[in-house]
Amino acid sequence: MTHQNPVFIPGPTNMPDRLRVKMLAQTMDHRAPDFAGVFKPMLEDTKRVFGTTEGTVITFPGSGTGGWEAAVANTLSPGDKVLVARYGMFSHKWIDLCQKFGLDVQVVETPWGEGAPADRFEEILTADTSHRIKVVLVTHNETATGVLSDVGAVRRAMDAAGHPAMMFVDCVSSLASVPFCFDDWGVDVAISGSQKGFMLPAGMAICCVSPKAQAAMETAKLPRCYFDFRDMAANNGRGGFPYTPPLQLIYGMGESLAMLFEEGLENVYARHNRLAEGVRRAVSAWGMELVAKRPELYSDTVSAVRVPEGFDSNALTDHAYNAYGVSFGVGLGELNTKAFRIGHLGSLTDVMVLSGLATIEMAMADLDYPVTLGSGVAAAQEFYRTSRAPALAQAAE
Repeated sequence: MTHQNPVFIPGPTNMPDRLRVKMLAQTMDHRAPDFAGVFKPMLEDTKRVFGTTEGTVITFPGSGTGGWEAAVANTLSPGDKVLVARYGMFSHKWIDLCQKFGLDVQVVETPWGEGAPADRFEEILTADTSHRIKVVLVTHNETATGVLSDVGAVRRAMDAAGHPAMMFVDCVSSLASVPFCFDDWGVDVAISGSQKGFMLPAGMAICCVSPKAQAAMETAKLPRCYFDFRDMAANNGRGGFPYTPPLQLIYGMGESLAMLFEEGLENVYARHNRLAEGVRRAVSAWGMELVAKRPELYSDTVSAVRVPEGFDSNALTDHAYNAYGVSFGVGLGELNTKAFRIGHLGSLTDVMVLSGLATIEMAMADLDYPVTLGSGVAAAQEFYRTSRAPALAQAAE
């Protein structure tokens, strides 16, 4: 029955039964008038999660990577210059995508464990007096390192430089789990996916596009067909799709949004912060360190944990899976064999997180890590017990 164990990877995340049941729906005609009654409210409700009244939500069958491609292909032309920092595997992959599209990519090499270097961006943008840089790319939550960057600081840096570049933000592993402020941060395209905070299977790329980015589509010369914002937005405005939609995911997305709003977005964000803090206390009790270099960079959706010198993190995650049937995230890129990742986003509770901490402790004890069995669990228990979520505290009174 190991299939019933929760996963502790940073996505795809655990699926609540309520969403699974909702997606067990018979096919409907997506050309029929009543499809719009299902689809259009979902698009409008998603704007609340992005934190926008000005942006337009556009979805595609695909993953977050498809959303990256859509953002670039719809707004830029061959040879356009973009500015981006490399501080983890997913910022690296976005760089690779831009290079394959023939863009002029200026890369700011940044230590893994740091976030988006707003101060360096400001220097570069200030020096770009001819405004060759068309876009600044930011990975909000670097899933490989467990680092949450300050997108607002990047916007302030761009404004201080007086630069007209657009800002694109990858919020695949942050949206619906931590606050996102599309309008307030002046984001032009934000890219997410269905399989993280929305607790659904992979298969839906979710983009939010500003009026400025929509205007850029009129002069952009990169080729696009499947990921054409204009075609999709025109059809979406009528409650339709230019080709076959992922109907079951659309059903699931509507139900996911209902669950998020029932809990309350502020409560969702507070829950993720609580879960993450319990994990961080466990890591400290183990005598280990996070990859994220400072508390202000700590992610509330995933913690990347460095293993002690002489230990192989891949052997640890393999053993946790083979011996106990529980999945944890492996180290990616330069963190391969050096760190493992604990995903604590989506459909999780204090109790579920404690089960994951107990499991990885057992795996560490089996492999002779210098860890006292139960130490991390006890640290997390004490935190969860003395700082209970509002609903649980109220029920106990």
